[in-house]
Amino acid sequence: MARYAAFLRAINVGGHTVKMDVLKKHFEDLGFSEVETFIASGNVVFSSASKNLSDLEKKIEVLLNKSLGYEVATFIRTAAELPKVAAYPAFKPAELKNAKAYNVAFVKNPLDKTASEKLMSLENKIDRFRIHGREIYWLCAERQSDSKFSNKVLEKTIGQNATIRGLATVEKMAAKYS
Repeated sequence: MARYAAFLRAINVGGHTVKMDVLKKHFEDLGFSEVETFIASGNVVFSSASKNLSDLEKKIEVLLNKSLGYEVATFIRTAAELPKVAAYPAFKPAELKNAKAYNVAFVKNPLDKTASEKLMSLENKIDRFRIHGREIYWLCAERQSDSKFSNKVLEKTIGQNATIRGLATVEKMAAKYS
């Protein structure tokens, strides 16, 4: 059995509220084992015999859409990938020192050249980005509320679904589940 972390978009944001015990039950209904939720923002860790991430994502998305009544984009990383995502040195320590927020966005597919260029064109004195594989690191020099960047802007810019987590959350998950 392989261990996975699923990062779900649109859980307990934008007026959608899902209790974590209900979310856990949905994952168990799919046949997954060792299911745990991590904070109430759509982070689910589980075990499965399947090795096909795309199939797992689709399976979860179909069930959650049917059960919750709206689309829930799902982004899965393996237990081995999680610490690499958390530890990736996207920015230099000096850049991180004065930042007010540091986030990572999960996407299903690495960005192509056009999407990468579009994203990088959004950099400004508040927002900086680094792209690495299927993750986008976002460093915010001011409070996020002062930024014009958001998950919606990200998705429109890169042309695919994404979900954003604070890097501290990803680090905690990596420490607990890897």
